[in-house]
This record gives sequence, structure tokens and C-alpha cells, in this order.
Amino acid sequence: MQPDPEILRRLDPALHAFATARSDLSLGGLAAVRDSLNQRRREAVGQIDATGIEVTDTIVPRGGAASVPVRIYRGAPSPSPAVIYCHAGAFVLGNLDTDHRQCIELARQGACTVISVDYRLAPEHPYPAALDDAAAALAWAWTTAAELGLDRHRLALAGNSAGGALAAGLAQRSAAETAPPVSGVLLHQPVLDDRPTASKTEFVSTPGFDGVAAELMWRHYLGETTPTTAAAPGRSHQMIGAASTFITCSELDPLRDEALDYARQLMRTGIRTDLHVLGGTCHGFDSLRPDWELSQAVWTMQAQALRRFFGRP
Repeated sequence: MQPDPEILRRLDPALHAFATARSDLSLGGLAAVRDSLNQRRREAVGQIDATGIEVTDTIVPRGGAASVPVRIYRGAPSPSPAVIYCHAGAFVLGNLDTDHRQCIELARQGACTVISVDYRLAPEHPYPAALDDAAAALAWAWTTAAELGLDRHRLALAGNSAGGALAAGLAQRSAAETAPPVSGVLLHQPVLDDRPTASKTEFVSTPGFDGVAAELMWRHYLGETTPTTAAAPGRSHQMIGAASTFITCSELDPLRDEALDYARQLMRTGIRTDLHVLGGTCHGFDSLRPDWELSQAVWTMQAQALRRFFGRP
């Protein structure tokens, strides 16, 4: 496939090697895409420097329901602030290896504990399975904070891509006092709204993720469920009481406009909101080029936001 000349013109040269990369989320190709992604991420885990970070895998037990696998990254002494992290993957891809490097960087630079959630994937497990799993992890961190060595009064949420919908959904539950309180929300290239936007229409051939994939993603995730504010946080207009939010999004991303709209809603409500639009980048650029200076700069900005959420200099 030849790259779109206009997209290539606008894409940062550091990303030109990925100009033809696409996400095939069709049912026929999903298994192969999962296997390929899982293998690449599994191989990368062993090459990532985790010096100074204690990494352990465990499970969140749930009475009468399947347990939820989590990976804990300890980057600070007990009792430490903590982040519930939801990985990328369009609701249909990924596991605890997917954002392993991002979690290490947040734990290290944010001086905190990161709890990454291996939530169930669609289409086998459509909404609300993934959100319920993330909610279980947040409740577990809150109720067992003392034995986990966490400061439950300094819990934050973070989500990458589809994980952003889960983090934002939990933040709205927290604001409604149906989930434990959180001190901040970190959203990177977040999935937030199933409805059409100008960027979804414009970016039908962008690297990493495009408008076609966005439509399939929601179809897999929602299944037979009618879209609601619980499933698509961008549909909500009840932002009062929401936690401070830090959002990073890419210029050449079908998800760009929903991130902008969500930030505007938060700001109109008087919520402290930091919004960074990263020019010349495509969806998932930091996973495609983790050693790029911009990718590392984004992780540093996110870690600084966490430190602010936690009241640390």
C-alpha cells in the first residue's frame, strides 16, 4: 500500500517508516493481529531496562466472578501513591505486555506504583466487561491499600487509547461517588466517543490507526449495547466534580477531535485540564518509536502530571 501523499507531508519524518502501517480489526484478521502484537510486545519486555522498579504479576480476586490479572510496578517506597493503568488496543488487542515500557517510565519518573490491568477483550467480552475489570482493580487498590503498601488517598487513573475510555469512565464513576475517589486522570490518545467527528472522516488512511478501524473498534466493543455515557465517556455532559485531567493527543489521529471536545467539556465545568496536541504524530507513535525523543518527552510530561496529582514537587 502506498502512503497518502498528504499524510506523508504532514507526518514527522521520524515516523515515515511507519506511513503504511495499518490496524486490521476485521473479525477475519483479528486473531493474526493479536498474535503478532503479543509476540512483538513479549519479545520487547525482556529488552526494557526496569532498573529500580519492582515488577510483579498478581490477580485481583472477585467473589463469584473471574479474577483480573494485574501487573504491579513499584517505583516508590510504601506507602506510595498509585495509578490504575488501562493499556491500549482498541478494546480488542493487548495484554500486560502492551504498554510495559510506558508503565515502567510512569512508575520511575512519577515516583509511584502503577497497577496495569489485563482487562477482558472484545468482541468475545463486549462492554461492560473491560470497564468492570478496571473498576475491580480500582476498588481492590482502595480497599486493600494498606496491605499493598499504597496511599489510598493518592490514587490516579491512566489510560492509553481504548484504555482512555476505561480510565475516563472510572473517573466519571468516581465523580458520581460510585467508585473510590481519585486525584487525577491521565489520558493519552484516548478513545472517548463512538459518534462521528471531523478527524474520523478526514483520517481514513493514517498510520497506526484510522477512521475505518475506529468504526470497527466500537462495533466490537459495544456488541448489541446501545451507546451510553458509561460506555462512551465523551457523550457525558456531567463533568462536575471530575478530577484534574491531563490529555495528550496526536494531530494525525482519527481520535483527535474527541480528545479536544472532552477537554473543552472539562474546562467549561471548571476542571483543571492540561491538553497537549502533538504535531506531526500519528496514533501510537510512542509505541512505534519508543526511543524517539518526543516519545520520551511525552512520558516525562505525564510523569510530571502524576507528581502534581499526588502533591509532589
